[in-house]
Amino acid sequence: MRTLISILLLLPLATACASGPLVKSELDAEVKRLCAIDGGIKVYETVTLPPELIDKYGGIRLPSKTLAKLSDEYYYELEIHYYRKGNPEMSRSHYRVIRRSDGKVLGESIRYGRGGGDLPGPWHDSSFTCPKIGAKPSLENSIFLKGDKK
Repeated sequence: MRTLISILLLLPLATACASGPLVKSELDAEVKRLCAIDGGIKVYETVTLPPELIDKYGGIRLPSKTLAKLSDEYYYELEIHYYRKGNPEMSRSHYRVIRRSDGKVLGESIRYGRGGGDLPGPWHDSSFTCPKIGAKPSLENSIFLKGDKK
């Protein structure tokens, strides 16, 4: 009975070790490779916004296409493609800012990421993204310029 309990307790550790660091490092290398091909921000047009469209923190409220009202001049679309689902997973996020009046894409951001692949436990899984999340400047701040206050 002790042998069976020991086997059951060690089984998750053994399976994690079998697919852990090697798969994780291979996925990180693939994230870097794909990011070098088309990752990052591309701005096609800049727009100067009036002060009333900028919040008190200097942010720009940009709704998703599904939540945008007819009065919203700009919205975003987000597509996520999973190259691998589960643990670990790898994905590509394609974020586009669009002007409603003519449907023009003002800019886009492409990010690759890996999540998970760690030993099981009570901690959060690690992740790796390219470009790094929170990198400056953001797509919105690259597209939308702040107009003068009157």
